[in-house]
Amino acid sequence: MVSNYSNEVATETVFKVENVSVFYGSFEAVKGVNLYIPENQITAFIGPSGCGKSTLLRCFNRLNDLIPAAHVQGKITYKGEDLYRKGVDAVEVRRRIGMVFQKPNPFPKSIYDNIAFGARINGYRGEMDDLVERSLRQAALWDEVKDKLKENGLSLSGGQQQRLCIARAVAIEPEAILMDEPCSALDPISTLRVEELLNELKENYTIVIVTHNMQQATRVADMTAFFNAKATDKGGKQGYLVEFDQTEQIFQNPKEEATRDYVSGRFG
Repeated sequence: MVSNYSNEVATETVFKVENVSVFYGSFEAVKGVNLYIPENQITAFIGPSGCGKSTLLRCFNRLNDLIPAAHVQGKITYKGEDLYRKGVDAVEVRRRIGMVFQKPNPFPKSIYDNIAFGARINGYRGEMDDLVERSLRQAALWDEVKDKLKENGLSLSGGQQQRLCIARAVAIEPEAILMDEPCSALDPISTLRVEELLNELKENYTIVIVTHNMQQATRVADMTAFFNAKATDKGGKQGYLVEFDQTEQIFQNPKEEATRDYVSGRFG
């Protein structure tokens, strides 16, 4: 049984997912998901490996379009607009909905140019120095790098590189930010810095984060979706949504037995 949080809170729904399945060729990797993502909140996707968390996340900015044979069934709307409607520009979708990946991936350019590059491509007409400083401040990185903006972004520590990638994402002025396990390659101190940053960023952005770290979900997420997977006849795994609710409810009083087993550490 799929249990979804039905009493949508009094904030605008940014993403709405209606009966969405994701296929790779004829293989149905994620089946029949229904949920919504509220504005200016952090929504976490949790669940064991292979349950479709990242696959679904990449549907929100159409990154799965870049995978041969991948296609989506069902409907995903962003602020009421069908993201997969004919004529929707996937490149523009990705500009408005930013992405931060699991491993920090700065460009092999200066710290300054890591921020400025995307803005230039997108035709930014403002003062670039101000944009670079503002973006680095938003990513809580300015004070650490302001005297070495000409140095290569790859010279930074792992935690600093990930915050640089977050600064790069916010520099193109998106409306929402997707994060696919952004702290999995970081040490505990860097992880804490990123989590503090997320709580600051949600004042201006809607954030969806995939995480394997359940403690992280309890620390940063307002809403949590728990996914699980079942074996298929073909030997693969098919992911599905088990339960979606306020984070406190998911971890303290889940409706589904499978959710209770997962958050209590009985499997996964």
